[in-house]
Amino acid sequence: MTKKKIKVVQLGLGPVGCGIAKLMLQKSCLEIVGAIDLVFAGKDLGVVAGLGQNLGIIVSENANEVFKKTMPDIVVQATGSFLKKVYPQLETAVRAGINVVSTCEELSYPYRSQPVLSAQLDNLAKEHNVSILSTGVNPGFLMDAWPLAMTAVCQDVQEIRATRIQDAKPRRLPFQKKIGAGKTVAEFNQLVKEGTLRHMGLPESIAMIASAMKWELDDIKETIEPVIAQMRVQSAFLSVEPGQVSGVKQTGRGIKDGKDIIVLEFQAYLGAEDSFDAVSIIGTPNIETVIKGGTHGDLATIAMIVNAIPRVVDGKAGLLTMKDMPLVYTLMGNT
Repeated sequence: MTKKKIKVVQLGLGPVGCGIAKLMLQKSCLEIVGAIDLVFAGKDLGVVAGLGQNLGIIVSENANEVFKKTMPDIVVQATGSFLKKVYPQLETAVRAGINVVSTCEELSYPYRSQPVLSAQLDNLAKEHNVSILSTGVNPGFLMDAWPLAMTAVCQDVQEIRATRIQDAKPRRLPFQKKIGAGKTVAEFNQLVKEGTLRHMGLPESIAMIASAMKWELDDIKETIEPVIAQMRVQSAFLSVEPGQVSGVKQTGRGIKDGKDIIVLEFQAYLGAEDSFDAVSIIGTPNIETVIKGGTHGDLATIAMIVNAIPRVVDGKAGLLTMKDMPLVYTLMGNT
């Protein structure tokens, strides 16, 4: 692992970006040297992140100026879910010779959905000798890296299944809106049709697992359905009446020879009684593992990003995925 203090620029200061910044400040091996965000330009990072004090780091809207002034080792990008949208930001950082760790879900394994951009980004990163990784809790861990790690104790594997069920009541409002809570069924279906209501990452996780297992899939399919409230349920932000949508059930399937050999099921809705994360492997031996109570999405995503920073800085040049990475583990405060 890199021993020197790692200089970091935070790009994107939404709720997750601010959470990442606050956690990085607790790690003595990391030093935040700059911050970039269009909305909060001109404000002190400490104020934007909710620390109640100035850090002396003024948020800028000009990435090139920040990179030139601070010469960071890595950029933490938390600005969007789609590769096409964030590609210009990635390109700017890479051309400046800076490593990148990102929360972009599509970037977690973009070779199937964005083959041209993936190849361009990989070549560009190798040309400038930097590493790029997208990670998080899902995609990034629960439905790809974790299942793959569990196969290490199997002599052979025929099927991999991962299930994530979570009560969305404690989550922030943008997440509750993202899963359609409070919508009518018709409104939900229209948002799905428009592509604005879905959990990002299931096809990417399936493709990553298949690549690691050397499985040539015939197809990857995905279904998105509403979870209908049977009784009134309320969060700190909104109320859902009986008959309205309380959340989403989304299933991704990796298919080979007419059989589902990878199945990822994601459910997030207000009032889920039993939150858990589980991995089931059919093989020799069969394995089933469960995280009771589930994994807190925001906290885990923030942790994965921060804990992966040294691995990315020390990583080989190119576009990397979690299946390419050495073990990521928590950075203690004095690491």
